[in-house]
Amino acid sequence: MEWVREPSYFFRLSSFEDQLLALYEQHPEFLGPSGRRNEIVSFVKQGLKDLSISRTSFRWGIPVPNDPDHVMYVWFDALTNYLSALGYPDESASRMAYWPASAHIVGKDIIRFHAVFWPAFLMAAGIELPRSVYANGWWTIEGEKMSKSIGNVIDPRDLVRDFGLDPVRFFLLREVPFGGDSDLSRRSLINRLNVELANDLGNLAQRTLSLIARNCNASLPAFDVLSEDDTTLLASASLLPTLMRGQLGRFALTDALEEVWKLIRACNAYIDRQAPWALKKTDLVRMATVLRVLHEALRHIAILLQPYMPGTMDKLLTQLGVAQEKRDIASLAESLVSGTSLPAPQGLFPRHVEPEATA
Repeated sequence: MEWVREPSYFFRLSSFEDQLLALYEQHPEFLGPSGRRNEIVSFVKQGLKDLSISRTSFRWGIPVPNDPDHVMYVWFDALTNYLSALGYPDESASRMAYWPASAHIVGKDIIRFHAVFWPAFLMAAGIELPRSVYANGWWTIEGEKMSKSIGNVIDPRDLVRDFGLDPVRFFLLREVPFGGDSDLSRRSLINRLNVELANDLGNLAQRTLSLIARNCNASLPAFDVLSEDDTTLLASASLLPTLMRGQLGRFALTDALEEVWKLIRACNAYIDRQAPWALKKTDLVRMATVLRVLHEALRHIAILLQPYMPGTMDKLLTQLGVAQEKRDIASLAESLVSGTSLPAPQGLFPRHVEPEATA
C-alpha cells in the first residue's frame, strides 16, 4: 500500500442526506427489493461523506469542464450516460421523452451508486429522478457466486441447447423472486420443466385440444348454459391480467407467474371434476361447454405468458385458433367465434430425462 496525495474536486454528498432519506420514506417504491432498501437507508443514516469525483495523477478520462488538469472518475461520468444517451442537455431531443426512466435495473453490488450517489447528483442539477431503482441478485452455483477464476460459470447457451430457449427463460424467471440470489442446478431446472411445463401446462393444453379435435370436428365449440363451476373458472381467467399487472408493477416477476399457475392448476382440477371424456357418452352439449371454458382459460394463459415464453406461446395460440392480431391483452375482452377451425394439436413441452451416466 502506498499513500497518494493529489488535488481533487468533491461532490458535497453530505448536504443531501436529509433529501435522500425523505425520498426513501415518501416514495418507498423508489428503491427495491425491501432488503436492499433497508440496506441503503441504514447506510445513509450513518452519515454521508463528500465524494472525490476527479483525479490529477493520470490523463485518460473525461476532462473536468474549465479545469482540464482534472479528469472525472469513470463511474461519475458513466452515470450521466443515462441522460446523454437520450440527447441531454438538448431537452428537445426526441429521446428525452424516455426520461425520467421508469426503472434502473442494476446488480446488487452497484446499488449504492444508483440509489445514493445518482439521485443526489440529479437533485443537485435540478433534474427529475428516475421512478425507481431495483437491484437484482446473483445466480450462484452450489452457494458460490459464478466466477471465471473459480471456474464454475455455466454458459446459458449450453442450457438452451439441452432444454430449449423458452424453457430456460421460464426457469430463470420462475425459480427465484426477482431481486434475490438463487442457486442454479440442472436438477431444479429439470424438475420445473417436467412438473410445471410438461405436466401442468403442456398436459392441460394437449388434453383440451385433443378432446376438441376428436369430439367437436376440430372446431371451437360453443358455450351453452354455464354452471357455477364454469363461471368461477372464467372469472379467474378474466381477473388474471389485473393480478399480473399488480405483481409486475413491483417487479415481482415470479409472483406474476404464480398467478398464472394458480389458474393452470384450477383448470386441471376443473377438467378432472367435469370429465369431458365421460360427458361425451351422456351429454354432448355439456361436454362442448366444458371444453369451450377450458379453451377460453387457455387463451388467457397463452396471451399472458407471451413475455415469458414467446416462441412456445406463439405455437399454443396458433393451436387455439387465435389470429396474430388478436394476441394482445385488449383482445381478451372479445370472445372467439364459435366454429373457428382449429389445427391439429401438437405437444409443447416434452419431458426431459437425463441420459444415464456410462461406466
